[in-house]
Amino acid sequence: MTEAPVIGVLALQGDVREHLIALAAADAVARPVRRPEELAEVDGLVLPGGESTTISKLAVLFGLMEPLRARVRDGMPVYGTCAGMIMLADKILDPRSGQETIGGIDMIVRRNAFGRQNESFEAAVDLKGVVGDPVEGVFIRAPWVESVGAGAEVLAEHAGHVVAVRQGNALATSFHPELTGDHRVHGLFVEMVRAWRTAESL
Repeated sequence: MTEAPVIGVLALQGDVREHLIALAAADAVARPVRRPEELAEVDGLVLPGGESTTISKLAVLFGLMEPLRARVRDGMPVYGTCAGMIMLADKILDPRSGQETIGGIDMIVRRNAFGRQNESFEAAVDLKGVVGDPVEGVFIRAPWVESVGAGAEVLAEHAGHVVAVRQGNALATSFHPELTGDHRVHGLFVEMVRAWRTAESL
């Protein structure tokens, strides 16, 4: 199992291209995923930033919501940034009408917690599992994690709020590492996918 893992990026809405570039830089084969049959062909999946309500509704419309939930339940590694973090939350504190999540991380998330688009900012974030200097966190209408359950591990905080969480093969950050040119967070996720794929092959 030495060949590069195939990692999809959910390509319904959001900053898909940036994640495809970052994954390729982290030695993965990166593909957009829009249909259930494309989801079935990947070893892991990134849920990009964007608008979580729109992504939720499009996932239902494209017949992807239940296949996504099934693959996450079955252990497929998944990484969500910003809106993707909201999609991985078992509960949203303030959901929009009709908004659904995939779930997978025992956490409660608050949407747009750090403010509106014009309050976006960058900050250095010490992220557990990433070696070296802090990563540059780009926060754009970013959520934060209100609380985590016993199964979830906090990987980073900013200004007293949880901004990165991992539970098993599910990873989530409030911020956008794909916008910085620093591919270490994507590298961490690629290694999660490699480890899962190796374990599955035994």
